[in-house]
Amino acid sequence: MPEVPTRCPWLDTSKPDYVAYHDLEWGVPIHDDNKIFEFLVLESAQAGLSWYTILKKRENYRQAFAYFDPVVVASFDEEDVERLMNNSGIVRNRRKIEAAINNAQRFLEVQTEFGCFADYIWGFVSGTPKTNHLKCLVDYPATSPESDILAKDMKKRGFKFLGSTTIYAHMQATGMVNDHSIDCFRRAEIIDASSDKK
Repeated sequence: MPEVPTRCPWLDTSKPDYVAYHDLEWGVPIHDDNKIFEFLVLESAQAGLSWYTILKKRENYRQAFAYFDPVVVASFDEEDVERLMNNSGIVRNRRKIEAAINNAQRFLEVQTEFGCFADYIWGFVSGTPKTNHLKCLVDYPATSPESDILAKDMKKRGFKFLGSTTIYAHMQATGMVNDHSIDCFRRAEIIDASSDKK
């Protein structure tokens, strides 16, 4: 039998879809605006819930939120809010749904100001992923100085449901921070891939 690679301590390896997310997506640097918007919507929906709960609903979210096209989501009206409130495939929390629409509008404003949202958000880590040195579960931070500053700036710009903890999760997911544990096989792969692009 092939040797099972070591993975991050937070991962429930009994869930194949969770393993696939960890192995293929989590921590990979993302500079595509629509993909960044997708993670912002999903992470704001996660507040108070587990990420795996949201991950299982991801395809439902894609269909419900116009495949995370911020231009379309920004145009959603009260009728769309009611449609989403009746969609059992997503988290039916009115404040979170309204926040997603509001955040799409704010997202477009940032795009207008910076040319693209990626330039704005990656500026908070000087455009380069920060690599942490984590060994076990207790080493994982919930926030960072960068997530504090970014969350504060986004709040000032009118974003909602995106506090420092949620923003730090976003930074981990989109590769702004490489928080794969030091013995996880993905840590070095992501570092190597980032180096190859320089």
